[in-house]
Amino acid sequence: MGCSKNTVDSEKVLYMLNKHYDVTSNPEEAEILFLNTCAFIEPAKEESINAIFDLIGIKENKKLVVLGCLVKRYKNILKKEIPEIDYLLPPEPYREIEKIFSIKSEKIPPTGRILLTPKSYAFLKISEGCNRKCSFCVIPSIRGRYRSFKIEDLISEVKFLIENYSIKELIIVSQDTSYYGKDPYGKFALPYLLDE
Repeated sequence: MGCSKNTVDSEKVLYMLNKHYDVTSNPEEAEILFLNTCAFIEPAKEESINAIFDLIGIKENKKLVVLGCLVKRYKNILKKEIPEIDYLLPPEPYREIEKIFSIKSEKIPPTGRILLTPKSYAFLKISEGCNRKCSFCVIPSIRGRYRSFKIEDLISEVKFLIENYSIKELIIVSQDTSYYGKDPYGKFALPYLLDE
């Protein structure tokens, strides 16, 4: 649920799990249910809560894993009010996934992904978080301070996407795209990243 950054997180989680489990998009067939949530605006929170209850309705003996922004923002409330949730994980839950499911990823965050977009395009998340303190925005409190991903790691991810999905379009996503590179490189590096 939510933004394209959440889509990338979900794709990376699926990639990690797919190395050890059979992954299905049919919740009826699954033994473990995953829901990546949004909490940016009120309708997104309501949609995430409704989706949680939809999954609880088919849960039976299944495990329910809820992750993402709603958890980051309301973990204690969710734990208290919806005890049917087995695991509450933050955005970018790669270390937690390794620990809970006793798996080891080749790299954190993983380079590989299972695309949830049509195979003609993919999102490339170039950073996480935001340093701006806009009064209307909760991103810094949910996703933390701005962190650019290294150019070489992003190039590896793009190569993976091209080799495995033959993508034709790459959509760069970030909370503050023009700030890219300022933290690790000491200068704005978006033009250099685009050249690479």
